[in-house]
Amino acid sequence: MKKFIWRLQRLLDIKIKQEEVKRAELISITQQAVSVRGMIMMQRTILQQKLNEVGQADAKERIAEQRLFIKHVHVIDRKIRQLEEKLAEIEKLRQDKIKEVMELRKFRKGLEKIKENDKVEFFKEQERHEQNDSDDKTNVRYARKIIQNAC
Repeated sequence: MKKFIWRLQRLLDIKIKQEEVKRAELISITQQAVSVRGMIMMQRTILQQKLNEVGQADAKERIAEQRLFIKHVHVIDRKIRQLEEKLAEIEKLRQDKIKEVMELRKFRKGLEKIKENDKVEFFKEQERHEQNDSDDKTNVRYARKIIQNAC
């Protein structure tokens, strides 16, 4: 019996590797997004802690700390906004990578379905050939018996 060899196997292998690479890129981008989210949370926590410290200070110290807090709060706020913008860029990039991975997966699944259909058709064809060979051998045997009996 002949072995099933699919002529598009190399293309399927390439698409599988491309999908793996894109998935790795997606994981990397997701890790970056998680890191930026962590930095945003950290900056907000720092801001909240400073605000709580100012609120708990004595009345005389509170006024001086409030002035200092108000002078420097815009720096932390700007940093948070920059991180949020960076996060938005990363999320857009992440969505693009997700689309790429999904397109590659869809293409790969289509190729795998074609491969399975071709494989089934190949084995059916092999079975038909074997059946034809078997029928031919049976016909030849029967014809030989008839010829032997006739002689």
